[in-house]
Formats: sequence, structure tokens, C-alpha cells
Amino acid sequence: MTQYATLTVDLEDRSYPIHIGLGLLERAGDLLGPALQKPRAFIVTDENVAPHYLEPLQSSLSSAGIQSDALVLPPGESTKSFAQLQTVVEAMLAAKVERSTTAIALGGGVIGDLTGFAAAVTLRGIDFVQIPTTLLAQVDSSVGGKTGINTAQGKNLAGSFHQPKAVLTDIKTLETLPERECLSGYAEVCKYGLLGNQMFWSWLEENGVGVVNGDPDAVTQAIEVSCRAKARIVADDEHENGVRALLNLGHTFGHAFEAELGYSGAILHGEAVAIGMVMAFDLSVRLGLCPAKDADRVRQHFNTIGLSVAPPVRAKRIRTDIFMGHMMQDKKVDDGNITFVLTRGIGEAFLTQDVPRDDLTAIVDATLSA
Repeated sequence: MTQYATLTVDLEDRSYPIHIGLGLLERAGDLLGPALQKPRAFIVTDENVAPHYLEPLQSSLSSAGIQSDALVLPPGESTKSFAQLQTVVEAMLAAKVERSTTAIALGGGVIGDLTGFAAAVTLRGIDFVQIPTTLLAQVDSSVGGKTGINTAQGKNLAGSFHQPKAVLTDIKTLETLPERECLSGYAEVCKYGLLGNQMFWSWLEENGVGVVNGDPDAVTQAIEVSCRAKARIVADDEHENGVRALLNLGHTFGHAFEAELGYSGAILHGEAVAIGMVMAFDLSVRLGLCPAKDADRVRQHFNTIGLSVAPPVRAKRIRTDIFMGHMMQDKKVDDGNITFVLTRGIGEAFLTQDVPRDDLTAIVDATLSA
């Protein structure tokens, strides 16, 4: 019998389980069955994931008496678009899904965000479950109900809050994950230590190499701690009216890089967030809020693990004013003021709008010229 852990995102009558373990895809039918209104599902996946995991998932569902249809989309961040949202919705309608049908997102954050948004708007809302197959999705985007797509103006600017009915995390899916994608996901793991858990950050400094190299025990520990942290924050602030915004540590800067590079794959989400977290620590040091040694620890660990702390060459051509313009498209802008996640040290993140423009500009200039 496959061993696994189950956590709960506590949202009262909308609470849902997160199953974490090795080889869970083979038990998907039994584990997800209780989350389905009726034994019918519509699976959305992509061309990278489908050859490895679509057939095992459908076989497991079929063994549990669950009928399923599937749609396979192109991979990559550009799939989070209005065009592909239309593709998913129309495919589900063509398959004659009903309000009792459950959509299943089988893939990384792109597929999870897109499928969740499609589920939220199809027939004015159908259930969905997440089966994340990347480290980034397993520790972050699959939990919490944020769904959406990108627009020309920025990342995730169209979407909805639509909580899944369950999350099934099979760490075996990470065996087929490219190293670059694993490192991208690791940046989101680091985020949980940096924003509120000094002990976890210290653990990562000792065990991070094991996580990115796929050691099952290290990976499971990292996912469980990350999901527990996010589950607590989501339970306290489901719609990001307060503390949940802390989960955006590094993201305001990171999204600006992604927007400028057109979601082309020139920089992955986690890579952009890693650079953004370094920028947030550097800005905090410049403002006298954070000890310089803590910013040095972050930079040193990212270098050790293989996460770049400097943007790619293409990004260095961005003018500072254009970069700042991208930041102004951030969802946390309020009355024209950017809400920043800054820090008083590792594990001590906080929200503020009180950032002098000259100091912000200095950090952006320094990063773009690094």
C-alpha cells in the first residue's frame, strides 16, 4: 500500500484535502472519487505531461468507475491566454459536461491556473481538482484557489478565486521534470522559509541540494512544509485582502521580468521570483530594515543551488522606466501605489507601500546592470 500524507485547507464547508506521496497517480481514482459529485471527469493536460501521465490517470479513474475525456494543449506560459481559455471551455461544452462533471488539471502551474479558470466560468462554475506535476505547482499554484490567465498588460490579470475540491500530489511525477523546471519550483519552496519560517530556511540551506536532486524524503518534507504554510495563510485570508499578499514575496519584481520577456520561456516563473526575492532583500537592506548578512545568505544559497540571482541578457536591455511600468500593473497596486513585500530578516516578511522611489529605482538599476 502506497504511503501518503493528507493535509487540509480549512475553508469550512469548502475545505479540501491535499494528498502528498509517492505513486499516488496509480490510486487517483480511489483518492479523488470522494471529491467528485458524479463519476465523470474532463482532464486538461499538455503535450509534455500527457505521454507520461495521461494514460495512467485515465486507467486509474476507469478502474474506480469514473469516465473521463481529455484535452491536450501546447506546453508553456503562452498557453495561459484568452485563446486557450476559449479552447478549454468549448472543448468541455462539446464533450457535454454537466454541472456535476469535475475538471481535472493534470500538469504544472499553467495547466492548473487555466483549467481552474475554465472550470470557474463553464456553466457558471463546475468543480475541479488539481494533480500538479511540477515542483512549483505542488508547493504553490495548486493550493489556494487562484486561477487565471495572462494578458498583454501583465501576469494573471484575468482570473478568479475558485478552490479545488482536492489536490493530489504524486512526487513520482518529478522524475520526468527537467532540472531547470525543478530549480524554478525550488524558488517557491524557498519563499516559505524567507517569508515566515527561519527554521525551514535553515533546513533548506542544509537539504536544498537533496530537494533539487530528487531525494524522496527531502522532496516530501519540502512539499509538506510548503503546503502547510500556504494552507494556513489561505485559511486566514482566502481572497488576498491581507496576509495572503505575503505569498507574493519577490513576485512584483519577478512578474515585471516575465511581462517584459513576453512569457516566452526566456525566464521561468521561479527564476524570475528568485531574482525578485533577492531584489526585495536588497531593497530592505537599503532601507535599513534588514541585516545585510541575511540578504547575503539568500544570494549565497541561490548561487549554491544553481538559481541565478541576475536576470538574463535580454532582460538587462529593459529601461528602468519600462520595468517600473510593468510593476505598476501588479494586482496589489492600490490608489496608484505598489504594495511591496519587504523583510526585516529571514522569516520576517511584511507588507508596505512606503518605499521611496529613488531607493526603488536604485535597486532596479543595480539589478538590470548586474
